[in-house]
Amino acid sequence: MVDRNADAFANQLLALPVGDRARLAQLLLASIEGRDPSAAAAWDEEIDRRAAALTSGTVAGVPATDVFAAVERKLAR
Repeated sequence: MVDRNADAFANQLLALPVGDRARLAQLLLASIEGRDPSAAAAWDEEIDRRAAALTSGTVAGVPATDVFAAVERKLAR
C-alpha cells in the first residue's frame, strides 16, 4: 500500500508547471544515475564537432518549423 503522504506529495509535484517537472525529473534521475566525469567532456567534443560541421558546410541546418512539422506528422499517425 502506498503511503497517503507520498500520494499527496506526488499530486502536488504533478501540479507543477511542465518546465518545473522536467527540471525536477532531471535532478531525480541524476541523483539515481550518478555523474560520469567524462560525460561533460564528451558532450563538449560532440558540440564542437557539430558546430564545425555546420560552419564548414559539411551538414546543413534544418529550420525548426520543418522539424516540428515532421514531428507533428509522425505523431498524428
